[in-house]
Amino acid sequence: MDSNSSRDKRTSLQPMRAAGRQRVEELLEAASDLMAERGYEATTMAEIAASAGAKVGSLYRFFPNKEAVADALVQRHIAVLEDEYAALAKRATTLSPDALADVLIELLVTLHPRVKSLSALMEARTDRMEIRDRARGHAIAGIAAALRVCAPGLDEALAKDIAAVVLNVMKVLRSMLAKDAPTTSGAPDELRQMHRLYLTDRLQPFRRTPDGITDAEP
Repeated sequence: MDSNSSRDKRTSLQPMRAAGRQRVEELLEAASDLMAERGYEATTMAEIAASAGAKVGSLYRFFPNKEAVADALVQRHIAVLEDEYAALAKRATTLSPDALADVLIELLVTLHPRVKSLSALMEARTDRMEIRDRARGHAIAGIAAALRVCAPGLDEALAKDIAAVVLNVMKVLRSMLAKDAPTTSGAPDELRQMHRLYLTDRLQPFRRTPDGITDAEP
């Protein structure tokens, strides 16, 4: 049997030891950097191994092919989103709407470097629509959960509507900061202020008063 064919049919190896798990993280981080910079198709297994300071055989030990690396990266990115938005919901218990607006912007800055290759992965995959929808679904659900913690009287459907608006504001701000969208030196700060005002206006009526009643209740 052809050795490449046999290798391609293997599933990814899940390391049991800490050293193995650390090596996998280093390989995935290198793959994420390269794919974000050069694209999925242009990135090779040899380049991933070299960037991680590993032998290519070590990479193939854990991942039989580049598609397996991509699958692992997608799962890793989704797990990052889930963890960050779960932490956001916990933090939202002590935040005012305008403070939550600022934290959401901070989250954008935190998340982008950690999921930077997701766009490149989606461009190259036949299931890119599914991956995109999963990522967007996690983002909207995570933001909506934090909004409802901050404003407990907010119903789920409206929270998701507001979350979708917030997500788009975050994307526009990222594009402005990267100079990928029309902007000026002061425009990002103006967008941040608009974001604060919008969330305060939408959430404040649904915040609990000390007696447990929301402003939206009669």
